[in-house]
Amino acid sequence: MHRADDERIVVNMGPQHPSTHGVLRLILEIDGETVTECRCGIGYLHTGIEKNLEYRTWTQGSTFVTRMDYLTSFFNEAGYSMAVERLLGITDEVPDRATVIRVLLMELNRIASHLVAIATGGMELGATTVMVYGFRDREMVLDLFELITGLRMNHAFIRPGGLAQDLPPGAVDAIRETVRTLRKNLPEYDKLATNNPVFKARLQDTAYLDLAGCMSLGATGPILRATGLPHDLRKTDPYCGYETYDFEVPTADTADAYGRFLIRLEEMRQSLHIVEQCVDRLEPGPVMVADKKIAWPAQLALGPDGLGNSLDHIKNIMGTSMEALIHHFKLVTEGFRVPPGQAYVALESPKGELGVHAVSDGGTRPFRVHFREPSFVNLQAIAAMTEGGQVADVIVAIASIDPVLGGVDR
Repeated sequence: MHRADDERIVVNMGPQHPSTHGVLRLILEIDGETVTECRCGIGYLHTGIEKNLEYRTWTQGSTFVTRMDYLTSFFNEAGYSMAVERLLGITDEVPDRATVIRVLLMELNRIASHLVAIATGGMELGATTVMVYGFRDREMVLDLFELITGLRMNHAFIRPGGLAQDLPPGAVDAIRETVRTLRKNLPEYDKLATNNPVFKARLQDTAYLDLAGCMSLGATGPILRATGLPHDLRKTDPYCGYETYDFEVPTADTADAYGRFLIRLEEMRQSLHIVEQCVDRLEPGPVMVADKKIAWPAQLALGPDGLGNSLDHIKNIMGTSMEALIHHFKLVTEGFRVPPGQAYVALESPKGELGVHAVSDGGTRPFRVHFREPSFVNLQAIAAMTEGGQVADVIVAIASIDPVLGGVDR
């Protein structure tokens, strides 16, 4: 902290402050309690994921992108896989079952992400019960992820061409059970927070950003919908068959932190509705494209050591023919070639528009993959939301943006 001219003070908030949602640094110029200037310092979590993708095969890319915004892993994987599929020209060949499971996983992921937003946001405002409830409910969703993919996060489950493997036995029943429990639990957030006068007073008219501000800054997601504009890529530019699902796009007309909270709450209800529709639509079938030159052979099964690929599957590959073995070896070590070209795919992540721009030069590895990451773009609104307000409201603004620095820094 150092004194500038007269009484203005420059304060560093972060990059290890508990309310910065990761290693975000805010350089605040304050006059008394009022913020006169707010600037973001980012880059403390830079992983070089986009650069790393250029040194990995197209399939290995899913293992990297899933770690970017680690709270919305499935969206990163789905966007990346859809971009690669567009480059390969196989978008229509992805099996229906794989697409339905993708939607199912993304909507469960949306619920998990919003629960973290509400839980951590609540904790920062002193509503500790909201935090306990939020993580309790998210735990159930993570248990489903672990059942389906083997991992709570960083799944690398959605891959170019389909999925790593099919749903395990018992998954559908577990999903139905979890949806029932979450439906029962969601009204508790209304009781705790929605009509709580202290909570409302803290959020209303704080971190204000109107439609013109969102448009000029490129802010999307709940921030944009809190201005009353029902912009959701699942409706405006559908992908994965979203146009065939029945759901509403919640909006608010407050353009403040309270509106964003209400939108996230309602979006979780809508996501549960979509998840139920997905479960009803599941038909038996493959979960990977039929083209053996692209389909990563992944019938996984646990060995006695609790690890490993399915031994029967390996025996099958090795016993089919010499060609099959060579083919398997080439696919796993070298990967498949993607025709030269570029593709942009955008989807509605819990935080806003997640865009993936993939470029191929005809090789077995990406020439360049760039993510239009919603946390990164939305974070630019922090100055507009906080300048002229109180220092304490900076924390409300960050919580309402819900940035994840794994996505911002990439």
